[in-house]
Amino acid sequence: MTTPLTRDSALTLTEQLVERFAQRIRQHLLAPGSRLPSVRECAQSHGVSPYTVVAAYDQLLAQGLIESHRQRGFFVRQGANASTKAQSKAPHPFQPRTPIDATTLIKGMFHEPGNHPMPGLGTLPPAWLDAAMLGAALRKVTQGERLLPLTLHYGEPAGDARFRAAMSRKLGELGLKADADQIITTVGATHALDVVSRSLLQAGDAVLVDDPGWAIEFARLAQLGMRVLPVPRGPDGPDLAVLDKLAKAHRPKLYVTVSVLHNPTSAMLSPGHAHQVLRLAEAHDFHILEDDIYAYLAPGHATRLCVLDELRRTISVGSFSKILTPSWRVGYIAAPAHLVDRIINTKLLTTLTTPPILEQALALCLEQGQLRRHSERVIQQLDVARARCLQLARQSGCEFAAKPQGLFGWMDVGVDTERLTLPMLDAGWLIAPGSLFHAQRQPSTMMRINFASSQDARFWKALVAARRGLPQTRPQTQ
Repeated sequence: MTTPLTRDSALTLTEQLVERFAQRIRQHLLAPGSRLPSVRECAQSHGVSPYTVVAAYDQLLAQGLIESHRQRGFFVRQGANASTKAQSKAPHPFQPRTPIDATTLIKGMFHEPGNHPMPGLGTLPPAWLDAAMLGAALRKVTQGERLLPLTLHYGEPAGDARFRAAMSRKLGELGLKADADQIITTVGATHALDVVSRSLLQAGDAVLVDDPGWAIEFARLAQLGMRVLPVPRGPDGPDLAVLDKLAKAHRPKLYVTVSVLHNPTSAMLSPGHAHQVLRLAEAHDFHILEDDIYAYLAPGHATRLCVLDELRRTISVGSFSKILTPSWRVGYIAAPAHLVDRIINTKLLTTLTTPPILEQALALCLEQGQLRRHSERVIQQLDVARARCLQLARQSGCEFAAKPQGLFGWMDVGVDTERLTLPMLDAGWLIAPGSLFHAQRQPSTMMRINFASSQDARFWKALVAARRGLPQTRPQTQ
């Protein structure tokens, strides 16, 4: 819970309010483009006079942290280091104007406002993870004479051979036939996405993405100079008519998508949609980059484009951050044979090689079935957590816009969730507003919740209280 403003402090109420907003802005808990509460709303929520709020906003304006838009209110200022020339340049019609810095999601992992699980985060609670299993695997692969070869030399360019063989068998269980020679290891899934993008694309190329989708991926592609083409994502997959229209107009080189437990909706690609997507990829000559980051939380029968396509036009990437631990940055790429050398060359330019110790430890967990058993336990815990969250959501008057499954729920709360962020932070809760998941800025009544981290009734009580002070908005379906 955030410490309330107090008249007993050495700081004035205005100074306390300034410090509160400034800290959140600098920690990216309030990101560029976020709207601050109106003077009246802020005064009511903090129990101070409107004069105090006006004085605080004036100081934040003077510090360059916020800006005032006439007749619209106060907003967190965009990066002060952006040049005037860059700001005045008109963006490409499909270039994402990211409303909230994608690092908001990342920095939120390190600056949680409370000491309890945060509904807006994208990882499992630490108590759900098996540190003992990881420690035992590390000790076993580094015992005695095994340690020196793993620490005194660079790893193999493609990655540890034992791990790649284990991953080949694991992917085979999912129906994907990928030889060990077709697998390249990376420093997590984000690095895998980056390596593939750098291998296949050049600045100015068009890239199709799911919308809603992963804000970090939008920002990463934009930073590489790509033209990002948002494709509306429905319960069965992408809007095929929009996908076809954009492909005809812009000749994209790549489509980046999550087929299994899509983030943020947790939707699953249907077989019919999958075949149509592959047909369009063939017709318009683009590759598909399939992010399978939630593979270990998904049912075994889930439809995957790379399985249907047999790694001809498709490339699969994944990691273990969602099931084992976010700090073990081990990811992989399963690629068509003719792209392997190009991808390895890009990997060498970005990271040289990857740590063989962690890769061998994960290989051991795969070989001995420990990862499978751990996944089964997590899925059972997640089923229980999801059922509790659904009950709490119904009691709080919230609705889910997509079938609740997997780790995330895509929930309609009836108010602009970007405006909801501040009062929830005041109550000690970090949320993930819907605007974070769109490539182009738009108000949203949606928010993503992590079922594993949203079981605390205090969170839902705070949500109801915070929502009460905001105007109701027409429900959304996306």
